[in-house]
Amino acid sequence: MSFPNTGAIAHLPPSPSTHPAVLGVDIGGTGMKGGIVRLGAGPKSGSLRGDRFRLPTPQPALPETMACTLAQIVSELDTRTKAPHPDSPVGVCFPSIVQHGVCRSANNIDPSWIGVDLRETFEDALQRPVAVVNDADAAGLAEARYGAGRGVDGLVLVITLGTGIGGAMIHDGVLIPNFEVGSLELDGVMAETRASAKAREREDLSWPEYATRLQRFFSHVERILSPDLFIVGGGISKRPDDYLPLLTLDTPIVPAQLKNNAGIVGAALAAHADPADRTAA
Repeated sequence: MSFPNTGAIAHLPPSPSTHPAVLGVDIGGTGMKGGIVRLGAGPKSGSLRGDRFRLPTPQPALPETMACTLAQIVSELDTRTKAPHPDSPVGVCFPSIVQHGVCRSANNIDPSWIGVDLRETFEDALQRPVAVVNDADAAGLAEARYGAGRGVDGLVLVITLGTGIGGAMIHDGVLIPNFEVGSLELDGVMAETRASAKAREREDLSWPEYATRLQRFFSHVERILSPDLFIVGGGISKRPDDYLPLLTLDTPIVPAQLKNNAGIVGAALAAHADPADRTAA
C-alpha cells in the first residue's frame, strides 16, 4: 500500500494489529495542533492519549517558521509519559495538495511553500521519519477508520470547514487523494472564500445566513458526485446543531465523530503505514 498523497488511488492503511501510540500533528492556516494517538482496534482506538497541544500558526506561514513550530509541538509531546519512542515516525497533515511529499498549492499558507519537499523539510526539523498527508485526506482516513464513515459502503465525502474548505473522497474504503472541493466555484469565486468557517467569522454571518451558503455549496457537490454520505468536520463540527438542521439535501449529512481531532488521528494513521512504502509519502 502507499501513503494517501501520491496523486493516485490508495487504500486505507491496514488496521494495526497492536495498539501503538503514534504522534500526529495537524497543521492549519491559523493553528497547529498535535497529540499522541491510540491506534489499533480496541474501544479507545482513534482517541488521544492526554490533551492535544496547540500553537498558533506563524504569520506569515513560511517554511522555516512553521517547521520550527512543528518542532516545538513534537518536543512538548515527547516529554509526556505515554509518548512513543523519540525516534518513531511522526504523521503530519498539511493544508495543501501533497503529491509525492511535495507541496503543490498554497491557498491558506504562504506561496513560498509551493514546490517545497514537505517531508524533507519536516524530517530535517525533527530529525526523525515523517509522513505527510493532505489535511482533509487525513480527516477522511480517520473518519473512515474510526468515525462516522466506519463500515459505510459507497461514496463517502468528508468535508472540513475551517480556514478553508477541504474534502476527502472515499469509495468502498479506498481514498482518492487531493480532492480539492474548496476550489469549486460558488457565487463566482472559490467556494472556500464564501462558505468556510473563516468566511462566516470574517463576515459575521448568523448561523441561518451561513447555512444558506452551505446549502448552495453542498447542493452543488451533491449534484456533481451523488455521494452516499456527507461527513462534516473541521472546527465547527463541534456545533452541528447550529447549521446542519437548516440544510435540505437528499444525501445524509452528519457531523464528524472525531470532530477537530480527525486530522491528528489521520496523520498518525499515515505515519503507521508500512515503513517499506514510505517512498510514496
